[in-house]
Amino acid sequence: MLALKNLDTDLTKSETRTLLGFSFLYSFLVLVILSVVAFLYYQFKKDLMLQEKRQTLQNYSNSHIANLKELHINIDKSKIYPRDDRFESAIYDSSKKKIFATAEFKNVHLDEVIYLNKGKIYYIKEPESFYLGSKYVVVAISDDRLWFEAIKYKILVLFLISFLFMSIIGYFIAKIFLKPMRDAIKLLDRFIKDTTHELNTPISAIISNIEMIDKNSLDEKLVKKINRIEIGAKTISNIYEDLTFVSLNNQIISNNETLNLSQTLLQRVDFFKTIASSKKIEFILDIEDNIFFEADQKKISKLIDNLLSNAIKYNKFKGFIKVSLKDRLLIVEDSGKGISKQDIEKLFVRYERFDKSVGGFGIGLNIVHLIAKEYDLKIDVISKLEVGTRMKIRW
Repeated sequence: MLALKNLDTDLTKSETRTLLGFSFLYSFLVLVILSVVAFLYYQFKKDLMLQEKRQTLQNYSNSHIANLKELHINIDKSKIYPRDDRFESAIYDSSKKKIFATAEFKNVHLDEVIYLNKGKIYYIKEPESFYLGSKYVVVAISDDRLWFEAIKYKILVLFLISFLFMSIIGYFIAKIFLKPMRDAIKLLDRFIKDTTHELNTPISAIISNIEMIDKNSLDEKLVKKINRIEIGAKTISNIYEDLTFVSLNNQIISNNETLNLSQTLLQRVDFFKTIASSKKIEFILDIEDNIFFEADQKKISKLIDNLLSNAIKYNKFKGFIKVSLKDRLLIVEDSGKGISKQDIEKLFVRYERFDKSVGGFGIGLNIVHLIAKEYDLKIDVISKLEVGTRMKIRW
């Protein structure tokens, strides 16, 4: 039940991360689409408003042109440029140079007919004659601030409602697509648990019976065969324990006690000697007696096992493993392939593997990291390619 509960927790976390990633991308795309739609809607409403204002501005321009014509004909009687409180105006010559304006006109788009710019609506018309030398007549009125506030508020409300609606749809779409993956992971996890559980009993029986055999009374060829069986059985046993630990997500209740770490370390080295002998790897031990540590026996054994297993797995043929234990310091050093600096940063990440030519699941050092974290142990990694790796555990 605990394993299933932790599986649900892991799946929920994984699903949450996937949902967040999908939601971010989906939200970004929805925002882009809604922004484009909002812009197009605003442009449409603005063009519609300008068309409504066009008739009014056209009337103003016709009136102003009539006044310009009157002034042009009677220039000796009146030299006053016609003005109107309803609008501002300006006239430009054929070279688009301003002749006169009743207000400040800058960067007027004389090639346009009607447009909106900086709070004003401009309307440009060409009179039938060059009255007062004018080729272009420009009239301008202030835009409708209330209209703009209303349209902006409407767009904002519609934008938020649409975004919320699309987000809800996106959430349910993501849940629908993630459900098969969740079901498949649960099925696979249940299969792994059932398989490993079924394997544990016969493997334990094999190891127990091999350890009871008196190898000294057997001939050399038979001893080699038994050793190979023992290596295989111990390897499978170690994999089983790792998978069990990971599946329980390090939620196994710790039965802490005062351990004689020196004896535990010697036992684990002795366990792995048969496996190391298959690659003719030599153990060099420097273990002080009676080093004690308050912890769970199984968890500390699992930490040591994974350090030794990795040291064997990534070591060279006829290499060595130095195991040193002193007060508050455990060192496991090998003569293996070594690890690059960039890979050291990801060394304890679950499922990360840097040498696929060697078997494994990429969970051993992650387990070491989890146990070290529980007991506040500090891990230092010193490694050089083609020279070896030194793992230092401090407390």
